[in-house]
Amino acid sequence: QVQLVESGGGLVQPGGSLTLSCAASGNIFSIDAMGWYRQTPGTERELVATITKNSRITYADSVKGRFTISRDNAKNAVILQMTSLKPEDTAVYYCNADTTSLYSGKISRNSISWGQGTQVTVSS
Repeated sequence: QVQLVESGGGLVQPGGSLTLSCAASGNIFSIDAMGWYRQTPGTERELVATITKNSRITYADSVKGRFTISRDNAKNAVILQMTSLKPEDTAVYYCNADTTSLYSGKISRNSISWGQGTQVTVSS
């Protein structure tokens, strides 16, 4: 019903920058919150940043001042600009979205949608 596709991951040196993008498509009536999470092997997925449709933003303490989340509502997209990257930022990054769809004239809230993940590696 709703698909999320991330792009922009890769290998970067410590202190470098990367920008991740995530676009939502499918039967979308509205998107409330969108966010980025990350996960390393053997650990639970953790919050990186979220942004609501009203641009209320939350960051993990570990990324405050270095990462910036934004939305392009016209494109149903969420962007994560990452600067001053550290080796501990290495992870698979996932975007998610809280969406509603229109079915036979009725608005229905969907399960949280997740992208397939994009690898970010910070290493010299």
